[in-house]
Amino acid sequence: MPDQVAEIRSPEFLDERLLVSLNPRLQQERARKREELLQSTEQFLEQAAAKVRRGRKPWQGAGAIQRRLGRELNRHKMEKHFEIQLQGRQLSWSRKADQIAAEARLDGVYVVRASLSKDTLGADAAVAACKSLARVERAFRSLKTTQLEVRPLYVYSAEHVRGHVFLCMLAYYLEWHLRRQLAPLLFEDSERDAAAQPAQVSSAAKAKAASKRIPQGLPVQNLHTLLEHLGAQALNYVTLAKGDQYELPLVAQPTALHAEAFTLLSVDPDKIVSSKIAS
Repeated sequence: MPDQVAEIRSPEFLDERLLVSLNPRLQQERARKREELLQSTEQFLEQAAAKVRRGRKPWQGAGAIQRRLGRELNRHKMEKHFEIQLQGRQLSWSRKADQIAAEARLDGVYVVRASLSKDTLGADAAVAACKSLARVERAFRSLKTTQLEVRPLYVYSAEHVRGHVFLCMLAYYLEWHLRRQLAPLLFEDSERDAAAQPAQVSSAAKAKAASKRIPQGLPVQNLHTLLEHLGAQALNYVTLAKGDQYELPLVAQPTALHAEAFTLLSVDPDKIVSSKIAS
């Protein structure tokens, strides 16, 4: 069931718990992809059958035809789902419906192996921890390539490398907190922690993904575009025409998106500026 995590046992893993879960989105994607590949394979077989009937090279001889079919069908690993017969110049095929159905029953199903006891780590928590590994992989990509470039391109001593990596880790730690606080504005599931099961996506996240808007009507952002918007928020210093000795700090009027982000971050730009003036 999509909202359940089942715990099973296997003689091959006597000292481990096996937690079986179902990802509905992955289940739908696997089914879609399989059907797409099956149809693509049938189109190839139709073309191959026409070439076999014509008997043109390299579609001559049973051995050559079998080798060509095997090479093409193995590209998408679909040969196992077809019963293919070659008689003279007649090529016929049919789907192995029972085998396809058996494979489809496992779509979206995955097993998490856990060595910790139930008291230490519950079934749902173990599955959630496994799914969170995707965030770890994203963090490594962010650190190494897309954002922070942790690779020491311009540092040469061991001390400089350690300092560079330390600063990158601090920067990513800040980004992690920003993603959590700004999740309602981002393509993030801000209600994931409150969901009953880790395999489900909250209705709010589905609505955001479908409409590309948040309930307040603002467009959904990714973290980079949101930071670019926030970067346009400026602190201006204004002087009067006849009294330039007096300088007045003035915060630019925030947009609706700015205001919503500041609310989520518990930031009041006017208050920050006022406190600096007072100090």
